[in-house]
Amino acid sequence: MGALRIAVFASGQGTNFQAIADAVQEGKLDVTIELLVCDKPAAPVVERARKAGVDTFLFTPKEYPSREAYETEIIVELERRGIELIVLAGYMRIITSVLVEPYYGRMINIHPALLPAFPGVNGIGQALSYGVKLTGVTVHYVDGGMDSGPIIAQRAVEVLDDDTQSSLTERIQAAEQALLPEVIQHIAQGRVSLDGRHVTVRR
Repeated sequence: MGALRIAVFASGQGTNFQAIADAVQEGKLDVTIELLVCDKPAAPVVERARKAGVDTFLFTPKEYPSREAYETEIIVELERRGIELIVLAGYMRIITSVLVEPYYGRMINIHPALLPAFPGVNGIGQALSYGVKLTGVTVHYVDGGMDSGPIIAQRAVEVLDDDTQSSLTERIQAAEQALLPEVIQHIAQGRVSLDGRHVTVRR
């Protein structure tokens, strides 16, 4: 079986993109990153992709009449490259059924909280404000809802008494960068199965 062909969607710094690219470079991932999709052409992740030799599809959402319009273009790019798995890694746009339906079960997202707690934007800030003692990261399938898809894997991160948004973010990001490549490798090895809301990862 050949390497799994993936596309990474990101909007910002691209630290998770970099973690995936580094894992590929180090021979720890049986995947090839065929495409970066980014809705902010000036985002730092674009330069990371260039340095990694990864093709990019860059777009500005306000230039399109609807989300569905740019997602239709994205699907053309994905199909052209035979993408088998979409990885949302800090992609800050809502996904519509145009993309979800053809790729359901083949699209994952990483979220900086222990879902179903603190979905949506600023999961780290939400956890701090609420006063939880434990938060973390979640990798889940995308189902079109707000961080509501079936959960594949989670990793806990302790919230310390003196944590600030910045200090907690640093540890959350470290957990993300460890967990996301691990999950991608499990999928590449065919060890992840989805049954309704329940995901099994064979050891």
